[in-house]
Amino acid sequence: MTESNKSLFGKPGTFYIYKSYGIHHCLNIVTDKENFASGVLIRSVFIPKKNERLASGPGLVTKTFSVDISFNSLEVLNNKSLWISPRDSTLEEKDLIQTTRIGISKAKNIKWRWYLKKSRSVSKRLKGDRTPKFQ
Repeated sequence: MTESNKSLFGKPGTFYIYKSYGIHHCLNIVTDKENFASGVLIRSVFIPKKNERLASGPGLVTKTFSVDISFNSLEVLNNKSLWISPRDSTLEEKDLIQTTRIGISKAKNIKWRWYLKKSRSVSKRLKGDRTPKFQ
């Protein structure tokens, strides 16, 4: 644990924000339990009635929503700046694609990356998975 990543070890359901390569911020949600580093990186967000590629990568997500280090440690559901809302519909396993992680050098073959099959906002799709046509 370091000063810059200590919020990753914090309360589940909070944001962990860090700067990648000193260039752009990355938005993560702390998961699992306190005192254990565990989080989910938000790599893409679909925004209705906007260009589907507007937030199609971790740096674009934070740029689009003006996320910076000031969001670090905020509770996901108990703040007035940025939150995640429940879906209006349910998802089934067939709606998700599970694949290996990207942009890392260690443990890159672990399948800890998921995306919605019908999403056109995915930064990098699984080989053979075609970008869906406009609906």
